[in-house]
Amino acid sequence: MTIQIKCFQEIIDIGYRVYHSYELPWFRTLSWYFLICVNYFFYGETLAEYFGALVQREDSLQFLVRYHRFISFIVYLFAWTHVTLLIVVTQSHLVIQNLFEGMIWFIVPISIVICNDIMAYLFGFFFGRTPLIKLSPKKTWEGFIGGFFGTLVCGFILAYLLAQFQYFVCPVEYNSETNHFTAECEPSDVFVMHQYTLPFTVQNILTWKTVNLYPYQIHSVLLSTFASLIGPFGGFFASGFKRAFKIKDFADTIPGHGGIMDRFDCQYLMATFTHVYIASFISFSQFLKCNPSKNSLF
Repeated sequence: MTIQIKCFQEIIDIGYRVYHSYELPWFRTLSWYFLICVNYFFYGETLAEYFGALVQREDSLQFLVRYHRFISFIVYLFAWTHVTLLIVVTQSHLVIQNLFEGMIWFIVPISIVICNDIMAYLFGFFFGRTPLIKLSPKKTWEGFIGGFFGTLVCGFILAYLLAQFQYFVCPVEYNSETNHFTAECEPSDVFVMHQYTLPFTVQNILTWKTVNLYPYQIHSVLLSTFASLIGPFGGFFASGFKRAFKIKDFADTIPGHGGIMDRFDCQYLMATFTHVYIASFISFSQFLKCNPSKNSLF
């Protein structure tokens, strides 16, 4: 939430500097008002779903939850602020949703984006020769390709390490009896070791017929592919946005690195993809059921 608020402030400050000469009244006040409105809209239902026992104890909270969508509607308008809210608050909300599906859906996506940045930098530093895109002159094809393969390896190994522990794979739930969050469950088939049959061409090369993997490791390869090939374009979009306003960074919160938004542009895009991926292929807590006897890598 703190990161979300800081990112919002940095983007709104850009708009304020641009439109300051017009002497628009209540510009900042309206911006923060809309931030509160959108957070209420997104997190209201989430709090009711996961903290229902607490909500029922307060009459005022019951009213806010019961008429949640109506209240959200009457306080909602559209402006520059809402584009910022769409970028920041919506995707921050998806990060929280991913977290409640299990820590692994939060840790792995964040880690592979960081890994991609590091690997792309290293490969670009030592082997970079060919510019990738004009919006980011320091990006090279060598770094882009090297970052891709490095991220695949990083995501695959991290998925293997985390899939072994219930704490990381179980959905986060609030226990009203103990007033604590719990992450205990019978691990889904996605997090149970399965035996896969290798393709014949691979069998001839490695002399192996089968390999034991967690299904989540296969999902991690797909997540890593997105983080490596599509994720960086979140940064390219941010670069284009800043260039349009003739600024170098969103802010100077982190000396030498710009603002918080400069560090989280790709993370937000990755969080959105992860949320859609879970909804499409994992179906939230109803994880895919795998049949070990019929599974194959291809």
